[in-house]
Amino acid sequence: MDLFERISADIKAAMLAREKVRLETLRGVKKEFLEAKTAKGGDGSLSDDAAMKILAKMVKQRRETAAIYEEQNRFDLRDNELAEAAVIEEYLPKQLSEDELTEELKKIIAQVGATSPKEMGKVMGIASKALAGRADGKAISAKVKELLN
Repeated sequence: MDLFERISADIKAAMLAREKVRLETLRGVKKEFLEAKTAKGGDGSLSDDAAMKILAKMVKQRRETAAIYEEQNRFDLRDNELAEAAVIEEYLPKQLSEDELTEELKKIIAQVGATSPKEMGKVMGIASKALAGRADGKAISAKVKELLN
């Protein structure tokens, strides 16, 4: 069962369980998937890799919005955004811990042979592809910077 079918099945389950936040979130995810499937230049299908990118983007948007709501003391809206992010994260691969991220990046740095911050671009190119969906881009960038200094 691919991710699109799994989301559709989970929408039905959320309807039956009357889980409002989960249902609304999954409907939003399905909408994004359908838009990606029918986008101009597309072949009418959606690979799991493309779906993962969409999910990661949606989680990032929810977290950024939650941070804005927190600054404005709108905790009710913040909590809703964080709940939606948690639902979407269930479909993403397990995120790397800071120690695991450091180990992976050390391997990549050794593989590339980078020794100075000037070579950060080489490392980031490989790291962002290798760790896509398993670590946030900002976290990867900060850790690479730290390791190369």
